[in-house]
Amino acid sequence: MSKINANYLKLPGSYLFATIGKKVKDYTAANPEKKIIRLGIGDVSLPLAPVIAQEMSQASLELGASETFHGYPDYEGYDFLRAAIIENDYKARGVDIGSDEIFVNDGAKCDSADLGDIFSLACKVAVCDPVYPVYVDSNALAGRAGEFLTEKGYWSNLIYMPCTEANGFVPEYPKETPDLIYLCFPNNPTGGAITKEQLQGWVDYAKRVGAVIIFDAAYEAYISEPGLPHSIYECEGAKECAIEMRSFSKNAGFTGVRLGFTVVPKTLMCDGVSLNTLWMKHQETKFNGVSYVVQRAGAAVYTPEGKTQTAKQVAYYMKNAREIREGLKACGYTVYGGENAPYVWLKTPERMTSWEFFDYLLENANVVGTPGSGFGPHGEGFFRLTGFGSYENTKAALERIRSI
Repeated sequence: MSKINANYLKLPGSYLFATIGKKVKDYTAANPEKKIIRLGIGDVSLPLAPVIAQEMSQASLELGASETFHGYPDYEGYDFLRAAIIENDYKARGVDIGSDEIFVNDGAKCDSADLGDIFSLACKVAVCDPVYPVYVDSNALAGRAGEFLTEKGYWSNLIYMPCTEANGFVPEYPKETPDLIYLCFPNNPTGGAITKEQLQGWVDYAKRVGAVIIFDAAYEAYISEPGLPHSIYECEGAKECAIEMRSFSKNAGFTGVRLGFTVVPKTLMCDGVSLNTLWMKHQETKFNGVSYVVQRAGAAVYTPEGKTQTAKQVAYYMKNAREIREGLKACGYTVYGGENAPYVWLKTPERMTSWEFFDYLLENANVVGTPGSGFGPHGEGFFRLTGFGSYENTKAALERIRSI
């Protein structure tokens, strides 16, 4: 009898960004004189906003005094942070969310993977294609995805919802009825956005078929068009069918600090059971909370100074994204995104595959991006560049791409 989780052996190769890292490392070792510009992984480049760094420093000093020391935090997060989240992210948009419906975490990626723990392994899972790899890989590791069909690039048990040029990179309702639906808007990797009418349609669909939506709103701070929804709970009935994830990584530069939160409404039921109650049991069992220092930093994001300083950082990254978008268009590329998200999604030229274009850019321009096929079969023929680099590197990368 096997003593390991054999599902780990089913994953094809290593994680997408680990593969990219190895390729870049090997190229750099062979070409040490080359300066690589990385516009691939979605890591930020600006330092923390001053008010956030100051608050973290002050919170650290508090831990050094017995009067202000903090040990284990509450599983669901400190009251001061959840109150700030409610006031600024939800109440300000006319959404009523209770403090006991918010679960603070150490970044959205963990909850993206762990939310599946409270659902049956028999659940049918629908994902967009292309898609953020964690949604797929975590379900594969749990055993829901079935077998990986190498010739198709698909997992046999997953329901794939193509996001293409034809449908504006917004998926259509699947023919097969799902139990769980993963949606991410603004989207990673395509940079596409969804209208409130379209999102309301998904809420209505989920309620009609009895599915639960796991909605990733990590990039909502980058929405520039008025009228686009920042939360799925702006849609009527969403609290009866949707879980929402948020992250501080991209809106406040917390990629190295690690902070996010998940909203599980108390009105969200499945098989007559409260998913809020189940998720609380999950956190109590598998999670010991987020440090006081990090949560104080998160609360600083919602102060007047924090809002101003982080908004400037978001604008900086979006300026980069627009530079990439317009610069590539001027070179004759077909591009999408870069307007409501910091990602630009471009069609590879000359019928190149995504990985062929990756190698071409790396070797000839010393620029690193992300092959679209790493996000799913319908990502083939596309390539993702991010606006998270420095402005100087972004301009330099575009000049290099123009030169080739």
